[in-house]
Amino acid sequence: MNKVRTLEMVDYVRQRKYCSTAELGRIFGVSPATVQRDISEIVRNKLLRKVHGGVAVFETASDAIVPAENSRFEDRMRINPEKKSSIARQAESLVEAGDILFLDVSSTALFLARQLQKSRLPNLTIITNSVSIIQEFRLFPAQFVLISLGGTFNAYLNAFLGKAAIEALQRYHINKAFISAAGITPNGLFTYHESHAEFLKVITEMAKETHALLDSSKFNKNALFAICTLADLASLISDVAPPQVIESAVRRVTHAPTS
Repeated sequence: MNKVRTLEMVDYVRQRKYCSTAELGRIFGVSPATVQRDISEIVRNKLLRKVHGGVAVFETASDAIVPAENSRFEDRMRINPEKKSSIARQAESLVEAGDILFLDVSSTALFLARQLQKSRLPNLTIITNSVSIIQEFRLFPAQFVLISLGGTFNAYLNAFLGKAAIEALQRYHINKAFISAAGITPNGLFTYHESHAEFLKVITEMAKETHALLDSSKFNKNALFAICTLADLASLISDVAPPQVIESAVRRVTHAPTS
């Protein structure tokens, strides 16, 4: 099974609400047998529902159990909010007056952004490609500065990505970058979106410090595209301690105190 193709099929169907098996085979240039195998995998993962002659989107959000790592942004905001809030509070303690921050497009970074809305720091610059953070910047302290990055809009990540976003990014200096991922293993951080991986690779190369914000549901989960190695991280911030094999590979690990 070609994972990239099946994810592209899901995107294609979600834009149209319904698609026949024959159309999917024609659009993606594969045989009927291959389409049936891909559809079986898509349905098994509850990304779409099987209907007569093809596949369709779920009629209501409650009908599907969408994997968090590849769901739409608004759905991911409803997953593990307590864990993300805990991570955001810990991450805020690393932010200092005068910092130039990069906040990525993850739901956890938005939780950090909302934590910073209450900050009393005298000045702070935030660089982001997150549409949600850009839209909420009116709620930040008046003395904070926002630099928004344009590019190609990605609806699933609610973000600007692509060559234009990278070119805009490279104009700036970044003290601290706060990023997330679909999963973390001893081999590094991973995402399901190629353009997202390319963008975050540039971030980790540019930033003086890169801090990963990952709740425990992401531990030992892999995805299609590598973002960076654990050696590239200044710290991993989570709700609980990660597995020892991950913790030993990161320079610093921060997690909520156990009760």
